[in-house]
Amino acid sequence: MNPEELKNIATLWFKAFNEHDLENLLELYDDNAEHFSPKLKIREPETNGLIQGKEALRKWWKDCFEILPTLQYQLNKLTADSDQVFMEYTRRVDGEDDMEIGEVLEIKNGKIIFSRVYHG
Repeated sequence: MNPEELKNIATLWFKAFNEHDLENLLELYDDNAEHFSPKLKIREPETNGLIQGKEALRKWWKDCFEILPTLQYQLNKLTADSDQVFMEYTRRVDGEDDMEIGEVLEIKNGKIIFSRVYHG
C-alpha cells in the first residue's frame, strides 16, 4: 500500500477511537491482529502487555471506553511508509494529565495486523 492509504487508515482509526465506535475500530483490524500497550501490561499483567484477536481487542477497548468515558486522542503527526504508519498523539482524559503517545500500526492487505503503543 502507499503511504497515503496507510494515513487514511490511521485517520479512520482516530475517528472511530474518538467516537468510541468499537465496531468501526475493530473493522480496521485483521481477525488475528496483535496489540501491545504498556497500560495493558499494568491493568492485565498476565498478558505481559500483548493481546491477540478481535475478541481480546474488543474486551480491552470496551473496558477502556467504559472506565474512561472522556478518553480522546488528539492527532499530532502521521508518518507512513509502505507497510506501517507511526502515529503521534496526545492522550486526554478529564482529571488526568495529558500524555504524549507514539503508536505504530503495521498494515497488510488493508488491515491492521499489529499495533504497538509507546508512552513518551
